[in-house]
Amino acid sequence: MKILITSIAFFTLFMFAFLITGCENFVDVELPDSQLTGTKVFEDPATANAAMTDIYSKMRDTGILTGLSGGISSNLGMYADELVYYGSDVVPGLPYANSLEPTSAIVSTYWNESYHQIYCCNAVIEGTEKSSSLTDAEKKKLQGEALFVRGLIHLYLLNMYGDIPYITGTDYEINRQVGRLPSEKVYENIANDLNKAVGLLPLEYISAERVRPNRSAAYAVLARTFLYQGKWAEASNAASAVLNNPIYVWEGSLNRIFLKGSTTTIWQFMPKRAGNNADEGASFIFNSGPPSTRALSNSLLNSFENGDLRRTNWIRSISNPSGVWYHAYKYRQNANTGTSVEYSIVLRIAEQYLIRAEARAMQGDLVGAKEDLNKIRHNAGLSDTPAITADEIVTAAQKERRSELFCEYGHRFFDLKRTGQLDAVLEAVKPGWDNTDSLWPIPEKELLANPFLKPQNYGY
Repeated sequence: MKILITSIAFFTLFMFAFLITGCENFVDVELPDSQLTGTKVFEDPATANAAMTDIYSKMRDTGILTGLSGGISSNLGMYADELVYYGSDVVPGLPYANSLEPTSAIVSTYWNESYHQIYCCNAVIEGTEKSSSLTDAEKKKLQGEALFVRGLIHLYLLNMYGDIPYITGTDYEINRQVGRLPSEKVYENIANDLNKAVGLLPLEYISAERVRPNRSAAYAVLARTFLYQGKWAEASNAASAVLNNPIYVWEGSLNRIFLKGSTTTIWQFMPKRAGNNADEGASFIFNSGPPSTRALSNSLLNSFENGDLRRTNWIRSISNPSGVWYHAYKYRQNANTGTSVEYSIVLRIAEQYLIRAEARAMQGDLVGAKEDLNKIRHNAGLSDTPAITADEIVTAAQKERRSELFCEYGHRFFDLKRTGQLDAVLEAVKPGWDNTDSLWPIPEKELLANPFLKPQNYGY
């Protein structure tokens, strides 16, 4: 694996890089004039924290979770049925063309950037463990954050690439020969990391802006992990651990949910510069038609119930004499506003209500499931769900997920996949869709560099 067989000196180079470029993104740290080694970084709380916040900067700016057009909110939206590509340069090997190849740049980018970020998390864990200056509380917080991020990124990789390596260290000799683990084992490792993070992270946020994860963030990803596995009791309990936290106060207005101060936010990315806003605004908003890149699909537009306020508040139309097009409008700023008003929200409590609704219905708690489901529906201006049976409530919860979570980090693709609906839905709307498209290919360069990653995913 390219990212795992870089120079043994990568850890030190990573530390130099963040000292040079990373700190302005989340925390300004006054650094010593002398050059710092990787060891010394973790002997000072300020630079140790900067090492962790630099990882969040990388996640915000590159790879899977970036809100820029190269992230999965956009690319998996086009890969599934949320977005339609309008560009004139239809290039084979990109998600919207449904022609991914092991040599596709996006395939390698997601893989390499993700394992880069995981490697950096492992460097933080190892560095804090060896530190003789950090307090136990400081070590616990940083290790909890690194374990949280490591589990989260592996979860995305698993559901895109299938069986994957689970990387827990920085040792070059080990990582250069790492193999892929069965999905069940990867899920087990993810849950273990997140459970450890729960035990290490504080219940409260360390700042009002919720840009550093707390215990509830780890519970939130645990709930999603268990949902994907069909572990209904565990998913319900993890979601409840989030929803029972009094920090989170329900926002009665849809127009406040994606503001940086929303009380329903669990975890978010701070913009790169003062006055900047969520990158999703620049990625999705267009002001004239036809759009030059992407717009919402008719399939998504037609899926909303009559009277759904999410359709009118979170979607904007652009028209001219030749047609009408629609874009996601959850984030409304696509330029610097002097003072930032929108951050990129990665986790929010609406997802937890929907996870618990589905999990409760699968366990036979139909009253509780409907209460959770109606919490979401009422905020969208809809009446109580007409669903009665467990199967009907599960179907209704999955439908609400489509309306609530569209264009957010690939939820639609992952939901179709975990519920076994991917082929039936996408074959009808995407020419050339094949059942092997449920997994992305392992990058060809990684297979050539590390034969222990073979075999390639079927169909590539």
